Amino acid sequence: MAVCPRRTASSLLVGLLAVTLAGALTPTTVAAAPRAPTTTDRSRPALDRSALDRPLLDRAGQWAATPAAGERWSIDLAVGGGDDVNVRSGAGLLRLADTRPTRRTRPAALAAPVAEGALLAPARTLAGPANRIHADLTAETPPGTTAQVQVRGARATGWTEWREAGGAPVVFDRPVSRVQARVLLTTRDPKAAASVRAVRLTADTATVAAPAPSPVRSYRVFATREGEVGGVTANGRTIQPRDHFVALPSRRGLSPLDSGDYTVRVCTTSGSRCEYAPVWDVGPWNTRDDYWNPAAVRENWKDLPQGRPEAQAAYQYGYHGGKDQFGRTVLNPAGIDLADGTFWDGLLLTDNAWVDVTYLWTGSGPRGVVGSGPLNIRTGPGTAYPTRGLAATHADVPIQCYVKGQTVAGTYRTTNRWNRLAGGQYVSHAYVSTVYGGTVSPC
Repeated sequence: MAVCPRRTASSLLVGLLAVTLAGALTPTTVAAAPRAPTTTDRSRPALDRSALDRPLLDRAGQWAATPAAGERWSIDLAVGGGDDVNVRSGAGLLRLADTRPTRRTRPAALAAPVAEGALLAPARTLAGPANRIHADLTAETPPGTTAQVQVRGARATGWTEWREAGGAPVVFDRPVSRVQARVLLTTRDPKAAASVRAVRLTADTATVAAPAPSPVRSYRVFATREGEVGGVTANGRTIQPRDHFVALPSRRGLSPLDSGDYTVRVCTTSGSRCEYAPVWDVGPWNTRDDYWNPAAVRENWKDLPQGRPEAQAAYQYGYHGGKDQFGRTVLNPAGIDLADGTFWDGLLLTDNAWVDVTYLWTGSGPRGVVGSGPLNIRTGPGTAYPTRGLAATHADVPIQCYVKGQTVAGTYRTTNRWNRLAGGQYVSHAYVSTVYGGTVSPC
């Protein structure tokens, strides 16, 4: 992730971070006339999702009786494989594998003059629930480079957003029983690279006020088509033709590879087409603009209204001198990038357009993981009903309730169950790999 570089040649970086994540209501949209179907109810089978939070979620929020008090552990800096992006390890150090800024060493949606890399550590199950995480990072950071740790916690309703190490502890708004960390490296200078020697984490408890309920967050933003087939996303995916995912200009809502931990529902402004798609890339324009969060939580540009991307403010009003965080002149007001399949097949767009985006991880309630997609979203519980859009493979879709309808033989089961989503839309349960975050009742 491209961030403002630190200017110290050698430093001990101690990171502590605060997290606030609001609970929410199930999103709704205005129903509109559907389009003719363009994709079958089943496509290729998908890889099984690595269910990092499933042990916690299966307990439906039943926390262990003894809290974690000062539990400490270190992150293994050895590069493991597919979840790690452009990093290498050796002699006890973690470094960028390639320091040159190319379409395979930076988020494809970003196209900024920076090389990036990320190590995703396995999730750790704590001895007991905790809500505060301390992160200590030991690293060498030459001028033009950065090294950073981000953490998140798993709860009954899913993962919190990622939060960066900073000047305060990472305090979650409620206890978590699993914690995951990732290490981010960047450089603006192909001849310079940061090196990480150690990452140590501590989990304990702190007294916090109960979060106030708030509705799921949804905003109208400008969408551009990402393209970049053959490039690499921020989570390590090589982009395929007619791929199905989105990019947002912040890593706080970036899903690990082949997961939909952070999923959006993006719809045309008429509501006639929607797609549920995982967030797999960072961009456009910025990497530190979680504009969907309130000012108290938003990482940068806290003076902007909640829901307004920095790129939109720069393009329309000359905010920040009309520049993005890298000093580039902003040429469009984009707050989201859509992969080609989401753009062309999910929404049937032919040009960049304003869209309505719901940031589903800010909500609550039961979620179904689409294990095989892109899956047609229909106006009723059967394949004869018109389609309203798609649910991408790995997308986590909020389920309101279920009805009985046409029997479908799918990837995971043969069933007549159809899950009702927001706006009176339905998907067959035959292609849903698992449900978490609560019990789904009949409609």
